[in-house]
Amino acid sequence: MMCVKQILFLFLLMSLVAFSATGQTGNPAQGKVVTAESSNASMHVTPEVHAVNEPITLTGRFAYSILIDLASMLLIFGLIYFPNYRNKEFMFTFFIFNIIIFIITFVLNKTSISMGAAFGLFAVFSMLRYRTEGISMKEMTYLLLAIALGLINAIGLSLLPISVFNLILVLFIFILDHPLIFRQEQSKAVVYENIEMIKPENHSLLLEDLRKRTGLDIHRFTISAIDFLKDATSIIVYYYKK
Repeated sequence: MMCVKQILFLFLLMSLVAFSATGQTGNPAQGKVVTAESSNASMHVTPEVHAVNEPITLTGRFAYSILIDLASMLLIFGLIYFPNYRNKEFMFTFFIFNIIIFIITFVLNKTSISMGAAFGLFAVFSMLRYRTEGISMKEMTYLLLAIALGLINAIGLSLLPISVFNLILVLFIFILDHPLIFRQEQSKAVVYENIEMIKPENHSLLLEDLRKRTGLDIHRFTISAIDFLKDATSIIVYYYKK
């Protein structure tokens, strides 16, 4: 829905303006400098010269931060996500989101609005949802992970904590979603015409018949809908990915 995207854009714009204004007017006492002359004890007020943001330089910290970020992305999405789901379109989205968040956070970390706007951007991007195509909960979790990696690796941490944080995320994803640890269960929806087989006493025969017809090693099923007019039923079958 376009209205939701417009609201998110306005929220982002207002957040940036608010943080920028806060950075400029955070301390009202800093706007003037009072000097006194000992000869005539008179006082005059001169405006303070505002500090200019330091130029953005690519240091060694930037180098190891982006290298660790890319290494973590390749480990998680190249060795865990893609072998399981084979979705090149989402791979493009995950990597682009990660790089965008990394660059924006690194740049904002060098400006007067500092990390406040970066966390605001993180919150906005984490609420984004595609309206043209349904996204499963797992894909949304991986998208949030890609955004979090870009943010964590760009905030300027030293080498040890940034390595530990990335290692924790990689290990948890490997343990929870790699087929070597947990078998990948998949599901399909089928329409079954023999409605007599849905009776509880015939469930073992129904399971065997589903295995023969689909050629899948089905280990369980659920009956989602029954149509007595058409003498058919909708069944969701579950099997492990080989």
